[in-house]
Amino acid sequence: MNVEELVRDALREHAAEQQPLGHGFADRVLAVRRRRRARRFVSVAVATAAVVAVAVGVPLLDSGRGEARPARVLGQDGVSADQDQSPPRDMIAAGSAVLAAYSTTKVVRQSDGRGIGAHTYWLLNPKTGRYEKDTRWQFVAVAPGLRTAAVLERHLPAPRIGLLDLATGEVERWIPVDHGVGGLAFSRDGSKLVATTYTENPDLYERSGPGRTWAPRFGAKVRTGFWVIDVASGKGSWSGVAAGRNVNAREDFAFSRDGALVYARVVGDHDGAEQFYDLAGKEVAAPANEKYLRWDVGARLSPNGRLAALGLTKEVAPGKSYSSIRDPRTGKEITKVRGGHLLAWADDKRLIAWERVTSLEEPYRPRLVLVTIGSDKVVPLSGVDEMNGHLVRHAWEPVFAER
Repeated sequence: MNVEELVRDALREHAAEQQPLGHGFADRVLAVRRRRRARRFVSVAVATAAVVAVAVGVPLLDSGRGEARPARVLGQDGVSADQDQSPPRDMIAAGSAVLAAYSTTKVVRQSDGRGIGAHTYWLLNPKTGRYEKDTRWQFVAVAPGLRTAAVLERHLPAPRIGLLDLATGEVERWIPVDHGVGGLAFSRDGSKLVATTYTENPDLYERSGPGRTWAPRFGAKVRTGFWVIDVASGKGSWSGVAAGRNVNAREDFAFSRDGALVYARVVGDHDGAEQFYDLAGKEVAAPANEKYLRWDVGARLSPNGRLAALGLTKEVAPGKSYSSIRDPRTGKEITKVRGGHLLAWADDKRLIAWERVTSLEEPYRPRLVLVTIGSDKVVPLSGVDEMNGHLVRHAWEPVFAER
């Protein structure tokens, strides 16, 4: 198959194939009764969506009360956006990708002169379709299905992992661990959690540079390994993995596409390098379809697995960036797509990305946008992020999950 045929095949995939069933295994095993109530809601939402030809369901509202307004739905493609707000108030979604949460960070100075990067999360309430502030958590990962989040309390490393019901805001179950945890990630089917363990808080900051700005602690070697936990039973096993050569303390693990391996970022021969491990902690080669991926590009593989999202390749004008789309098995570029930082696949030809609205001579100010392979069209999804100059990072960090 030549490049033109591969592109053509990829662009037709979404229309030609039946949409896959949404993930939700972790939620099903947590609360059967809640699942049945959720199914009734989802069935109504899907039926309504079919009538109006919308691909992403509109959030459920309290009848007649007007206490919550739905996310805006743009056109006939079912894109839910909050274009006037940054951070957003209402649900942002496209296809299977949903902004399930976002966080802000403030450095809190400690008595020893160091700082802690304290995170504050806003979690999507599936009942109202709005983001609600929750100050209890230092780390949040959202399971596929958007019903459950795995959470860590404020002081890391944490001695337990909570499974939070996003609709009620209540922790349904605590999973105790005897190796303190600082990071979490779900497998793609939601059945497993990988929990990264540390000897010290991985969100430590130090004063650095001429301006003495806060920066993640340089050269800390605090990672010790990871837990692999079965969500249904809460049982798991721990594997020791030495800290890598990264300049930052946080070296979280995440699952490979099929959940058979985990990976973490490393300082390697190229930007975004990753090292894979089996579930016992042994270093292994990257899977054939993931060896060209980068840890700093969140979108990774398309839903059908045929395309790989890679990094920024060029910026040609203010607010006009392009990122590379490649063959995941050969690493060869197939095409480029609009967007400076690809965050999540909406379907097999659309992605959610950060895209700057400023020129290269101006301070970087991006917004969330929806981009499409084969098109130069960009659909704004959020307001413009004013950035957090104090930390040289986004003012808010998105957390995406599959519906």
